[in-house]
Amino acid sequence: MSKWGERYGGIARELIAFSTPLILSGVLQQLYNWVDAFIVGHVEGELAMGSVGATSTSVNLFVTAITGFTLGLSVLMAQRHGARDDRQIPRILSAYAFILGGIFLVISIPGHFFAGELLELLDTTEDMLPLATQYLSIIFLGLPFLAVYNVYSAALRALGDSRAPFLAVVVSSVVNIALDILLVAVIPWGVRGAAIATIFSQAAMTIFIIGYAIKKHPTLRFKPGRGMSGLGCVAEGMRFGLPPMIQSSLTATGSLLLQSFMNSFGSDTVTAITTAYRVDTIILLPIMNLSSGISTLSAQSHGAHDDVRAGRILGVGTIMMIVVSLMLTAIIIPTGGWLIAMFGAGETVVNIGRSFFMGIAPFYVVCGLAMALRGYLEGLGDMTFSSAIGICALATRIAASYAMRPFFGNMTVAYAEAVSWALMLALYAARCAVKRRAIARG
Repeated sequence: MSKWGERYGGIARELIAFSTPLILSGVLQQLYNWVDAFIVGHVEGELAMGSVGATSTSVNLFVTAITGFTLGLSVLMAQRHGARDDRQIPRILSAYAFILGGIFLVISIPGHFFAGELLELLDTTEDMLPLATQYLSIIFLGLPFLAVYNVYSAALRALGDSRAPFLAVVVSSVVNIALDILLVAVIPWGVRGAAIATIFSQAAMTIFIIGYAIKKHPTLRFKPGRGMSGLGCVAEGMRFGLPPMIQSSLTATGSLLLQSFMNSFGSDTVTAITTAYRVDTIILLPIMNLSSGISTLSAQSHGAHDDVRAGRILGVGTIMMIVVSLMLTAIIIPTGGWLIAMFGAGETVVNIGRSFFMGIAPFYVVCGLAMALRGYLEGLGDMTFSSAIGICALATRIAASYAMRPFFGNMTVAYAEAVSWALMLALYAARCAVKRRAIARG
């Protein structure tokens, strides 16, 4: 094998081996979210499907806060693993499983009782409000499970075990689909049944990943007092976790504003765009999870004081990202309308969704390049600057939405997001150039 193949081929294989289970688990996770909309849409009708979709930005406000924080924890633990300091990982895991699980348990209770008021603040259309409230009030109760699951998933990814999240989501998917069929199609509980199915599947996923971690990784086994002894790691965990959590939370808050903006176009556009985002989310999973692979492997190399290898990971990952992004564009443009029609949407909704994909898909490569650079920067521990860029992109997306509305109408959502991706790419590229020069100077 050539020197190039030895140097870069191994990195490519490592990225593929690490990212593929994450991509598959993400696909399954999104598919079982699709099942809610798919079964509800076909059994209860288009209004019920749109009502479930109208809750997505509200739920994402909390889910992205959890995943944002645990992204930082994963980088911290991967750096510790690369530095052969694994004794810190179970302490961080125990401390934050208690902290995040407790915080989101407290949040879930008022969320359950005030879901309707939250949806009213977002100008949810009157025809969707009752069903959306039924769904969201139950979904809030699953937040503590998601918090604990994501902490364990972060620890396992840091150790290089990306298989565990995939297996956990397989379990969750089976439970969710079975209960969706039972509680929506067989027992006519409508959107309530879909929500109950979701939180039971989240509980199953959390129980599985804890059991897996205990069995496969002795260092992750719970010991009495370990949560308290891990409090010494809390400050460092906050340093890594808070910036992406703040950025993710602000992004989700911005999405709430954009949801209100989108609601002004009427129920057809709300149904079309929320359904399109369900498809778009699963289409972008290879990009997001390849970025996670770049982040984790770069963090391990940085922890081992091998920033040269981290740079090679970025180079290989960027090439892979370009190829993946172009493939995704080629897939979604001809099939986007058909995928939306699968949810039981009518012709008007399908046409709006098809136009959305025609507008956004050509820019996937811009998103992919930005995510490759972001993964590298976060792997080096540059969480604060990376998060600041995300916040700038959000502000740009909101401003562009309102500024471009007279020109693009209900397609403004797509073009405004493309503008935000372009800004992220430019800023991440500038930051990476500064970092690489600093590393070269030693």
